[in-house]
Amino acid sequence: MAKKTQQVQLLTLRIAFLFGLKLVILVTIGLCVCALYRLHYAQETLGGSSTVPPRSPRSRPLVQDIEGPPKIAFLFLVRRILPLDFLWGIFFENADSANFSIYIHSEPGFVFDESTCRSSFFYGRQLSNSIKVEWGESSMIEAERLLLEAAIEDPANQRFILLSDSCVPLYNFSYIYNYVMASPRSFVDSFLDAKEKRYNPKMSPVIPKEKWRKGSQWVTLIRKHAEVIVDDEVVFPVFKKVCKKLKQHDCISDEHYMQTILAMSNVEGELERRTLTYTEWNQSVTKMERSWHPVTFTHASVGPQRVNGIKGISHVYYETEFRTEWCRVNSTSAPCFLFARKFSEGAAMRLLSDRVFGFFDA
Repeated sequence: MAKKTQQVQLLTLRIAFLFGLKLVILVTIGLCVCALYRLHYAQETLGGSSTVPPRSPRSRPLVQDIEGPPKIAFLFLVRRILPLDFLWGIFFENADSANFSIYIHSEPGFVFDESTCRSSFFYGRQLSNSIKVEWGESSMIEAERLLLEAAIEDPANQRFILLSDSCVPLYNFSYIYNYVMASPRSFVDSFLDAKEKRYNPKMSPVIPKEKWRKGSQWVTLIRKHAEVIVDDEVVFPVFKKVCKKLKQHDCISDEHYMQTILAMSNVEGELERRTLTYTEWNQSVTKMERSWHPVTFTHASVGPQRVNGIKGISHVYYETEFRTEWCRVNSTSAPCFLFARKFSEGAAMRLLSDRVFGFFDA
């Protein structure tokens, strides 16, 4: 009887052991599956794929809440003052105030008022959370993101035009408004950076090399694309960490950030891949001597003939892609440029005196 009881106990222990072993195996398999899923999700979040991972948009006013006409947000990225405020003041005087808004990023603490500005359109339009900006550093694109973030808070802002303190408009407000609003696309100068070695392998895998783009920082965005940039929490930190001025693979963040994130977001098919702001580069010197800074237009070098030449440009050629971008709006031929830079105060005053802008025939 005792022997039979002992056999039953051994059988019970064996069954319990086998059950425990199966349970351990099942738990182990479950943990492995969970770990693989988390690893896959982490790779997606870090850019294991070639697209920016989707995320919930920030809480902001709904576009349906718009009262009145859609507006253009003019975003001025300036060092301190706005030296061409007198010219822009005349430009905005010939516009309906319901059709535009103004935002300025200047040095921290600087205020636009009667003592610092010659046009009331800019009074109090500076950002309160501005930062110190250094050329070529990620602080430049951080300031651009701050401007977009402020402008997006107004649901009536449907187009966002980034401008420098040396930009001038080439047409009156009504022409520019109709041109920009007529297109459902953003205007972003964007092309493959095949020659310069600015891509840093340390950006991988967050920023794949095949999505690396270059172009002018002076963009015009539709609201959807502005939100992509403002909501970005993946690509910008990489630029901030990796792109350092005068280092190997000097990125020049402002010439790559917006182009690259829009490429990674798979919206390049929604872009006119050209800028609306004309810049003239010095082509008379050798490549080794060429400056990274554009030509400055002065009182002596600008006039009706020069400006009309810029306004008459109908296409842009991209050498690295063997691509000619014919300038159109909704399949209709249009001038390539609505703005130009870099203009000195003397050049702006001459343009007004020569009445070449067409401000007065709005």
